[in-house]
Parts: sequence; C-alpha cells; structure tokens
Amino acid sequence: MSPSAHRIDVHQHVVPAFYRDELATAGIADAGGRALPDWRPESALRLMDLLGITTSIVSVSTPGTGFLTDPAKAADLARRLNDHSAALASDHAGRFGFFATLPMPDADASAAEAVRALHDLRADGVTLLANNRGTYLGEDDQDALWQTLNDRGAVVFVHPAQLPVPPVDGIPAFAADFLLDTTRAAYLLVRNGIPRRYPDIRFILSHAGGFVPYSSHRMALTIANDTARSPLDVLDDFRSFYFDTALSSSPAALPTLLAFARPGHVLFGSDWPFAPTPAGQYFANGLDDNVAPDTLKAVNRTNAEALFPRLAATSPTPPPALPAPVRLRQAAQRTAARLVFKLLQPSTD
Repeated sequence: MSPSAHRIDVHQHVVPAFYRDELATAGIADAGGRALPDWRPESALRLMDLLGITTSIVSVSTPGTGFLTDPAKAADLARRLNDHSAALASDHAGRFGFFATLPMPDADASAAEAVRALHDLRADGVTLLANNRGTYLGEDDQDALWQTLNDRGAVVFVHPAQLPVPPVDGIPAFAADFLLDTTRAAYLLVRNGIPRRYPDIRFILSHAGGFVPYSSHRMALTIANDTARSPLDVLDDFRSFYFDTALSSSPAALPTLLAFARPGHVLFGSDWPFAPTPAGQYFANGLDDNVAPDTLKAVNRTNAEALFPRLAATSPTPPPALPAPVRLRQAAQRTAARLVFKLLQPSTD
C-alpha cells in the first residue's frame, strides 16, 4: 500500500471513553463478539498514515444507543456522541469527518437528531444499524426519518448489529452474522421500496454489502415474485447502494463486488479499530494488488469525493512529516504485510 494513496476511509470507528463507560455500566464489553478496542485520536492517525488514509469519516459501531431502553437516555447519548465526533473533526481539520449516531429505533427522535447533526454539527451523514433491538431498517413506521434524510440528500452509513437471535457457539457475530444482518436490512429496504420512494438518500452498505452482491439475483427474483415488480427494477434498486471494502477486498470477494456495483459506488473502508491494524493492512493490500490503477484511484478517493463534495473542494491534507525511524518502521510493516498477503492466497491448482 502506498503511503501517498490519499485514501478516504468511510468505515472507521470511534470508541470514546464516556461511551465505553456507558457500555460497561450496561454489562457490555464487546461488539459483535470482539472486545471493545482502545481508541484514541493519536492511534487513529497512526493507522491512517500507515494505510495512506488522508481523511476518515468515523462512526459509532454496534450497539450504538440501542442498548438503552429509555428513549430520553438514548437520545442524550446520541447527542453526546455526535458532539464528541464533531469536536474530533474540528480539532483535526481535514483528517476526520463523521457519521452521526441516531437513537433508533425511535424514528421521530432520530429524525430530530439527524437535523441537528447535519445542520448544526456539519455531519457528513448518519449511521444506522441494520437492526435495532430486532427492528430492521425498512420496516413500517420509519417514514418520518426517511423523509427527513431524503429532504437533505443525506448519506446513510448502514452498519450491522447483533442478529436478534441467539448466537451460535463458536461463530463470532462479526465473522458471519454481521454479513447476514446487513443483507437483511438491504433486502427489506428494497422489498419495501425505500430507495425508490426516497431517491435522494445515498445508502452505504458496510463490508461490501454482506451477501448482497453474491446473492443479488436470487433475492431480486424472490422480491419480484412477491411484489409483482420487474426483477430488473429490483436489481437496479440493489445496485443503487454504495459499498465499502472493509474486510472485503480479497481476491475472492472483490471481483464480485466490482462486477455488481455501479461505477463509482465502491468506497474504501478499514473498519479500524475493531479490525486490528494487521487486518487493515491485509485487505488494503488486497485492494492495491488486485485492481487496475484507475479503479484503485476511484475506490481510494474519487468515488468518495463525488459522494462528499467538501472533500473534493480542497487538496488532500498531507500527513505531517514523520521522523526517519518511524518512516522506516512503517515501510517495514508495509513490506511484511504485502508478503503475508501473498503467502495466504490459495493455490490455483
């Protein structure tokens, strides 16, 4: 991976100390089966410099505010998280943006916080979990939120959550269930006509859309049979989504994603810090080594610039000059990561 790639990372997370404390009070020590990682701005910037990321649009991962059953407390936590992310973006101008946290499943309160975050805090969009305490995106009674977001041409970053079913021993949620959770939300959004009724919302699906690219035709035929719509129209709705590459730019997954997604609809994602630095390096190498230069440039930056025009209005902020020992250490890390990536690819026999 090139340190001068000027990537825009649309899938990076923040875990503020006060949020960890709230989760600990509720007895929550992990997200999707992965222990809550340590997070600090300085650590995020080091990762960004290593992967050639100039700007990260950060978000709060599962469980968001959904673990709080008191609507007022959930709305208050969402406000505090958004104020924190806005301050992070202000303190590190050019390096961070943010997707606002909304207190779902309360659609009305979420619409109100979306207005505040998008207007007052200058959020780049909003984060919505695929399901909130078992209520999926695309179900009934969410129109107030969709209309609010559509009126503002908002970007919606869809991130998976715990499936509303008992876990299976030996299968961490982040390894498999997260992909199904995103796919369920995408299916319902398309099945219930949300992308067509609210065409000015731009949805980004995490982790290459879960199973969406791979199973799109199967799902489209099912929805067409259920709704009497044209399968081609249903497929077009699935292709209206944007997709990030977090944990997904492997030689197996990436060609399917690029074959399915509309041109301009694939964006770089790292999933740091829930995906540790070696994982970020592994999948960044998968992107660097498996696509043509023009496609790589688009995925790294220009597709995101089209989605977030403010990032195209100014030249990428160059990272600060690093001491020689740090540069040498990062170069060694990149070389080692490229070697590991090549060694782990399956034989073509």
